[in-house]
Amino acid sequence: MSDNTLVVLGLGSRSTAFYLQALNKEYNAKFGGYSTCPLVLYNVNFHAINTLLPKPSKALKDVLQPSFSAIQSFKTSHVLIPNITLHETLDEMLIPQQIIHPIHLTINAIKAKQLNKVVVFGSIYTMSSNYIKDALNAHNIDVLVPNASEMKLIDTVRQAIYNHTETDDLMDSYFNLCNTYALKHTIVLACTELSIIKPKNDTILDMAQLQIESAINLL
Repeated sequence: MSDNTLVVLGLGSRSTAFYLQALNKEYNAKFGGYSTCPLVLYNVNFHAINTLLPKPSKALKDVLQPSFSAIQSFKTSHVLIPNITLHETLDEMLIPQQIIHPIHLTINAIKAKQLNKVVVFGSIYTMSSNYIKDALNAHNIDVLVPNASEMKLIDTVRQAIYNHTETDDLMDSYFNLCNTYALKHTIVLACTELSIIKPKNDTILDMAQLQIESAINLL
């Protein structure tokens, strides 16, 4: 075990709880016994952040900056953010802590699998914007996105999971879509809510899981 201090920025309640549970599970698998993941949870009011997402803005940066200033007092080495979309804004800020960055980890994972094309599942904003696409294209990785009706389904699933309102029929439709794409492509899950409930499929690259595994490897 190292002396690194991990800080988790507490955001949406379900996604934050998912990360904490997964961190404890992975840490225990690594160290055994009654081990639980040593970390500092710095919880903030997600409403103030979520109402300004998804696009980067001065207002959003102004809301985030005090949290990262406060986190400095914990003398942390790394910060884990349980929200994929927020990293686009964080990339534009001067943050002294090292962010466990899902985009960088995903690029490395894609290269390790020797892939040159993936399909991205996330919010409608994520699937429609150039943030992830440009980052992957810079490493000669082509990015495919679902069609408009498929995007709508994926985003409906994302919102339902966030609100704890997902149904069996909705999830069956989503899992069928995942399995259809997985026959030909590797799917990158670029939304924390989609990481919470996902099909078991070896062709899925989960950004949240990559963050969690990276965090555990640092401890």
